[in-house]
Amino acid sequence: MSTAPTADTLGAPVPVLSFSPVVLSVPGRPVDLQVRVSAPATGTNLPVILLSHGHGPSNNLSSLNGYAPLTNFWAAHGFVVVQPTHLTSSTLTHLVADAPGAPDFWRSRAEDMTHILDRLDVIENAVPQLAGRIDHTKVALAGHSLGGFTAALLLGAGLTDPDTGNVVHLVEPRIKAGVLLAAPGRGGDVLNGPMAEQWPIIGAVDFSTMTAPALVVAGDKDDSRHFTDTGPDWHADPYTLAPGPKTLLTLFGAEHGLGGIAGYDAAETTDENPERVAVLAQLTAAYLRTALHPGASTWQIACEELTTGPDPVGQVESK
Repeated sequence: MSTAPTADTLGAPVPVLSFSPVVLSVPGRPVDLQVRVSAPATGTNLPVILLSHGHGPSNNLSSLNGYAPLTNFWAAHGFVVVQPTHLTSSTLTHLVADAPGAPDFWRSRAEDMTHILDRLDVIENAVPQLAGRIDHTKVALAGHSLGGFTAALLLGAGLTDPDTGNVVHLVEPRIKAGVLLAAPGRGGDVLNGPMAEQWPIIGAVDFSTMTAPALVVAGDKDDSRHFTDTGPDWHADPYTLAPGPKTLLTLFGAEHGLGGIAGYDAAETTDENPERVAVLAQLTAAYLRTALHPGASTWQIACEELTTGPDPVGQVESK
């Protein structure tokens, strides 16, 4: 029998159980909420990571079927990863194109995560060999691209509803920490690219109330000209404009796919780099291990190993 790693190390990987779909019926949602659950085959008191997918060009990666390079690593190192298929997914476009909230479904995306937490016991009991092994008090959230936008809302960012002009808060207090991966930045005058008019919601976020602890990951070559001419620094805005405690990880050479986190061998990855993805998986797991186990040195150890020395993958700053 393998022993669980201490909180200060990630430990050796264990086999992963992946189960999908777990189907949750949600009143008012145009289709059922489907999730994938990935969990380590061994261990108890397992923390949870909710993962919000982005809105990429592929047909299936923006769904519960994406992000295997991260989810497999996280699950192999002691996390239960829950991935919903949001209504923005290309797999659902033919069903929900005319549904209220289309095309960005900003409110629904955040509410998906609250529904999952409301019914975490149902999900846990639906997955073979998982019942009784989850620590419901240790919940984290990760999101890539549009998923990072969703994560910001759940971590406390405010949003001005473009339809009503009212400020909306969708903060989820059960989420203790988050990871924003290549998330959108601020709005206002800097949101001047050709996609800005089609997605005004992107610029409607106020990071000043995003008080939950978070790791913001930005690629220093992630130049999102379709939204802004500000350059890669735009993706650091959730760190720069939010109050602490926050940490910024800037990955050297990384573009919007951060090396290919959305899927193994994804053609849409402009900066395919398996080594970068592996390092990012380690660093995000280490950050969340420390965030959910205060006092653990996992994050410090990982940073010293991976972001210092003669060939660092990136740089870290905190506030």
